[in-house]
This record gives sequence, C-alpha cells and structure tokens, in this order.
Amino acid sequence: MKYIHRKMEETLNIYLNSFPVTGITGPRQSGKSTMLKKTLGDSYEYVTFDDPMTLDFFTSDPRGFLKRYSNNIIFDEVQKAGQLFNYIKIEVDNDRDNYGKYILTGSSQFSLLKQITESLAGRIGLLSLLPFQFEEIEPHNRDKQILFGSYPELVMRNYNESSIWYAAYINNYIERDVRSLYNIGNLRDFQKLIQLLAARVSQELNFSRLAGEIGVTVKTIQSWISVLETSYIIFLLPSYHKNLGKRIVKRPKIYFYDTGIINYLTGVTSKDILEKGPLAGPVFENYIVSEIKKAINHENIKMNLYYFRTNLGLEADLVMEDREKRELSFIEIKNNNTAKYKMIENIIKLIELEKNSNSVLQFNTVNGKLVYRGKRSDEFGNTITFQNYKDFIVSV
Repeated sequence: MKYIHRKMEETLNIYLNSFPVTGITGPRQSGKSTMLKKTLGDSYEYVTFDDPMTLDFFTSDPRGFLKRYSNNIIFDEVQKAGQLFNYIKIEVDNDRDNYGKYILTGSSQFSLLKQITESLAGRIGLLSLLPFQFEEIEPHNRDKQILFGSYPELVMRNYNESSIWYAAYINNYIERDVRSLYNIGNLRDFQKLIQLLAARVSQELNFSRLAGEIGVTVKTIQSWISVLETSYIIFLLPSYHKNLGKRIVKRPKIYFYDTGIINYLTGVTSKDILEKGPLAGPVFENYIVSEIKKAINHENIKMNLYYFRTNLGLEADLVMEDREKRELSFIEIKNNNTAKYKMIENIIKLIELEKNSNSVLQFNTVNGKLVYRGKRSDEFGNTITFQNYKDFIVSV
C-alpha cells in the first residue's frame, strides 16, 4: 500500500536530535507504527509489546532485553510493559548524550504520561500523532473527510465500508483500551456518554446534565471525560477570559478528533443526511477546529486555542493565540456559502473590546476571520477577512 508522508516527520526529526527518548502517543490506527517504520526503518529496529514472546522476554530478563535492544530502538505499545520505563531511565542516564536512543509509542496518553512523570521526566520529548490532516489526504478524497473522517486506513481504501470499520473501532476501543486500562464500571453507560457527546459536538460541556441523563454522578462523568481525552477520542476547548469583561461562560466546549466517529455514532451515513440534519453546523465547526488542532500537534506550532462566549450572547467560535507571532484572532465558523455582515458583528465587537483592554499590549496584531464554505476571500475593513475553509486550514 502506498505510504503518505506525514506532516509530523519534520518535527519528529527535530525531537530525535534533541532528546534521548521520544514518546509518540495518539489514537489507535492513527499511523504511528507505519510512519516510524517507513521513515526510520533503515536506522531503527522495531519492537512491539503486542507480541507475547517479546513481552515474555522483557518480563523474564529485563536487563538482557535492554542489552539486546540497546540503541536506535522503537518500542511499540509500551503501556503493556510498565517496568520498561525504569530500565530505560538507567540506560539513558548512563548514555545521556546519545540523542534519539529510544522511541516509545502507545495508544494511551494516560499510561504513558504516568510512567514518564515517575521515570523519564526531563529525558523525553512527547509528540501526538492524530489522524490525517487535510493536506495529507489526496485531493479526490478531501471532500469526503468531513463525513467519513481521517483515519489513514479508511482514507487509503477510499472510505469503503466505513460504517463497518467504525463499528469495529469503537468496539475494540471499549474492549481493549477502556476495559483493560481504566476502572470504568458500566461499559454500557460509558458508551451512552460517547453517543451523547457526539450529538452535542461544538457545544459547551455540562457535566451535571450528562450525569442526570445517564444516571451517574458528576464525578463519574468527569472521570469518563478524562478517559476519552487521554485516549484521543475527544478534546476540550477552554474559554478565553483575558480582560474581556465579566459574565464570561467558563465551561469548556467539546470536540472529537475525528468527524467520522461523530457521524457514525449519530447515524449519519451520507452527505445529504448530514447537510439536512441538525448537526451540519456543529460537525463543520468540529471539523475546522480539529484540523487546526492536528496542525498544532503535528507541526509543533506555538499556538493556544480557545472559544469565547458571555451570558449576553457575545461569542467567537474559536480564538487563536499565536505565541510566536504575538497575534490574536477571533474566528467565526459558518457552514454557509454566502458571507453576510451579521455573521461578523460579534467579531467586530470582540476586536474593539480587546483593543480597549490592557491585554492588547501582549499582541502585535488583533484580527478576525469568517471561515465559511464560500470561495470568496475578501477583507472587511483592516482587521477582518472572509476566508474559504480549505484556504484557512492550510494557512495555519
């Protein structure tokens, strides 16, 4: 099967020259092993703990194992060999100037971070490989991405049998990751939470309401949300509240890393069903935000993402804080082909509020964008741009 180069490859090389150990997490099937084998196969040896014999070798003779696999090694699914981190720490400390000595990969951010905190702090650089970005998908499949998602295997087979693929993916995720790594309790209630969240993408996260609908405690919902975050199903966008007045809503907004999972869980099987249904706008917004999230992760972009809303209705779907350019951008996302002035009224007000606040001193530029489906790219005044969503995604 043809290999599609990943945007992360350049960032990976930087990390290999900067840290003794590089850790790569990400959801299952995001292409971690494939990327490493294709780009580093000539210079690194690949070892996976999915192989029972490999795991048995390490468990029975860890020192002998590390002697055998001593340099330029990719260890895959490292969460299955918890004690490995302690032995790697010893190896690294005895050979501290050898950068790129080990690459560790795993599908559970929680497991990897826990071990890193205890054993490898200061010795490892962490990356996250997510499903394909827009630019990594061949042009003939890009228009299908919002509906069917971005997982490499699906893209490479032109999205054939995507519903069957997602059914197996969700089932394997719950059975392999959730059941084995987390003390969830009622898996049926946990799956119900995922479905409820899929129906509420791009909305504020209300823990109390979800707890009431499922019949569990708020603490349980908070715990399960954390599980979904650390296993790369969802991510939360915090609210932006730097000197823009009072009565700001501070609950985070909920997004999925992959829109194909949203559509599968909500029964959306065609573009026509999506566009005529209530999730057309929220899924489009989720798609835009998740694409920016991927670019930040893969290309090591120094940017913070937020949203903004007050109890009085003043809002921006996305706030982008570029720390290198010292640029603040308020973004309105619309699933429309036509740009209208009323779509940017809130953005105009927010730019004025920001310019009149003390925090404007932190930024060289404060601007706004309307990101929409229309082809026209135009400017409104000196600070607001109408931009086609595809142009916006590749410009980050």
